Amino acid sequence: MKPWIAGIHAYVPGKSRSADGRSLVKLSANENPLGCSPVALAARADAQVPWLYPDPDSTALREALGALHGMDPAQIVCGTGSGELLTLSASAFAGPGDEVLYVRYGFSLYEIAARRCGATPVEAPDADFGTDVDALLGCVNDRTKVVFIANPNNPTGTYLPRAELARLHAGLPADVLLVIDQAYAEYVDPAHDDGGMELAGQYPNVLVTRTFAKAYGLAGERVGWGYGAADLIGALGRIRGPFNINNGAQAVTTAAVADQDFVTSTRIHNTAERARFATAIEAMGNYGLRAVPSEANFLLVLFEGNLTAEAAHDGLAQRGYAVRWLPGQGLPQALRITIGTAQQMDDIARALREMAEAAQ
Repeated sequence: MKPWIAGIHAYVPGKSRSADGRSLVKLSANENPLGCSPVALAARADAQVPWLYPDPDSTALREALGALHGMDPAQIVCGTGSGELLTLSASAFAGPGDEVLYVRYGFSLYEIAARRCGATPVEAPDADFGTDVDALLGCVNDRTKVVFIANPNNPTGTYLPRAELARLHAGLPADVLLVIDQAYAEYVDPAHDDGGMELAGQYPNVLVTRTFAKAYGLAGERVGWGYGAADLIGALGRIRGPFNINNGAQAVTTAAVADQDFVTSTRIHNTAERARFATAIEAMGNYGLRAVPSEANFLLVLFEGNLTAEAAHDGLAQRGYAVRWLPGQGLPQALRITIGTAQQMDDIARALREMAEAAQ
């Protein structure tokens, strides 16, 4: 094994069972509580041809995405989740002796992507759990090859506005690849778009990635996509897995693209329930609980009083809920809680208040 591979800590997914094996309501992986589009489900039933190889280029899906977003399908690449494209972007442009840069409290896959190709991962300081453009630019040197930024950020939910994202790109050398991970972009009010797609359409060193796992409710299909300059997309196409999107997944996601009403209803539900839950957490401020402002489908709740994040995590599991405790990402004082149904969020808020009161 290469030494840089031995240094990787494998990705840890959100749990769905308690320590004693009980099945829990899963609010630990940012899945869509509304499920997925019925149109997408119907398309899967019509795509049962397991004896045939899938279209290696996901042509229909790329054409559907191009039509929706007003972009050339030739500048779109599809991957086994956006995670494949994130790791490929590091592998295509970085290697031993190079550096891959991302913000502290960024998506845990970025470190894995860097180490996988032998590059050195570098964390830039955060700004109150969010992206600090000046701190990122201050870490750039002649070894920097790739900069990852999730917007909205996972696991904090913070968001970098259009002007700041443009300032970040403008401050990077032309030979540094900026990867804008927009896994949660569909949850953002379209009026607050960060301009990432425009940057990717205008500059050869910007890649935007998205996924069907979140707002589309198709996490199990494992489909993501990226948009960028033709040469950039061509580089990823050289090293992506052949036949990487199966027949059913191509059919389901292509149908899902056509049902934007479902995506809109998901955003509306999430915005309302996230606001209600944030208000409930704010009301527990006297117990030391606070939520980091979020534009995603989760809240990062900080425990700064007598009730610890670990105790809250275990207490919620006892009440039947799985949430994400994050000591491995430098956040032992925090829980990332996916926005679920109205009833689920009420249950979580009630449980947290009961535990906080008991801990006083």
